[in-house]
Amino acid sequence: MVKLRLSAMMFAQYFAWGVWLVPLGTYMSKGLRFDTIIGTTFGLIGIATILSTLFVGMVADRFLAAQKLLGLLSLGAGAALFWVSTIDSSPSLFLFGCLLHFLFYASTIPLATAIAFNAIDDIGREFPAIRVWGTIGWIVAGLLVGVISGAAETALPMRMAAVVYIALGLYAFTLPDTPPRAQHKVVSIPAIFGLDVIFQRKELSFWVFILCTLALMIPKSFYDTYANPFFADKDLHMSLFGARVEATGIQTAGQIFETFFLISLPFLLTRLGIKRVLVIGMGAWAVRFVLFGYGYAGDTAIMPMLLLGIIIHGICYDFLIVSGQIYIDRKFDIASRARAQSFLTLITQGIGIVIGSNIAGLVYGIYTDPAGGHDWRPIWLIPAAIAFAIMVIFAITFREKVPPPLPKEEDGEATVVGI
Repeated sequence: MVKLRLSAMMFAQYFAWGVWLVPLGTYMSKGLRFDTIIGTTFGLIGIATILSTLFVGMVADRFLAAQKLLGLLSLGAGAALFWVSTIDSSPSLFLFGCLLHFLFYASTIPLATAIAFNAIDDIGREFPAIRVWGTIGWIVAGLLVGVISGAAETALPMRMAAVVYIALGLYAFTLPDTPPRAQHKVVSIPAIFGLDVIFQRKELSFWVFILCTLALMIPKSFYDTYANPFFADKDLHMSLFGARVEATGIQTAGQIFETFFLISLPFLLTRLGIKRVLVIGMGAWAVRFVLFGYGYAGDTAIMPMLLLGIIIHGICYDFLIVSGQIYIDRKFDIASRARAQSFLTLITQGIGIVIGSNIAGLVYGIYTDPAGGHDWRPIWLIPAAIAFAIMVIFAITFREKVPPPLPKEEDGEATVVGI
């Protein structure tokens, strides 16, 4: 029964996140005509991630039970998002509302994980079966928006998410008790972000990995921010069981196929080694953007090319981000591992998103005409060139042989894979 309730928590959390975030760029472009702030809006996610990491490390772990804090933050996220859904004429107010929502939401991811970890006996065996319901929630959300004609261009996904956030907030108070874990522990900002252990590493290859991973967040941000508006602009759609499925629903194919790539990852790491897997992941981003750049004729999508670019999401994401988490896991001992992963999260979900989203927004703005039309080819070929250059630099300069896995903590922090 506990596992079922935790699975419901994961489903609701990722449903609410995915149902509105994926079509956000399309709504801002076509519904609000807020094209100039799309990149800035997505960059706020990175700022919220950085601040929420501090909040969880310095406040949440010390003073309040996780399930109660999850409830309060989810209620706040729902209220903030409902307010944002009513803003249609002030870009600055829209940005403020989104930042407020992101600040409420960002802390809920580690809190939900902590609740699940505390409630189950065998994290390694039991948590993946619980966490997969988050991915299922994301897929269901995308399909739901995708089958409602024109929904991505309206505030409807935001309001759907707001309702689910509020329901999750009330539900969270009934979840298993997860008391504060560090009431008497002295923490510092460098330790929260893992800076104290990261800067002890002097190897060139390690810093090549860190810098290349940070740089890859630039092309990744192009996809996260502008893929859905691009697909909507080219009227990407398909028929499924007689129903028209629009871009947001089709994008869920990336998460569906990601499952298979994730399952194959341990085998490929053993056969190819972590360097080759990382190189493949970096190269996949370049391939994806070339497919997007040439995957249309006029205003018509070339379905096979765009669909292939969506399907390789697992190679793009898991071969880079998840393999990177594994690399970090093997580089550090048990005492340092969690803090090292916090640093990787800082550069991939914090600093990297802030930099990447704003650069993507700058490029998008350059190739958007006053009438609102977009020259999509350079918008996609620029991140393709960036990803390819990073791949070449990494392949040449990363020469480290990664050691075998170090012993695992029995009660340590597990790596949490994002969407």
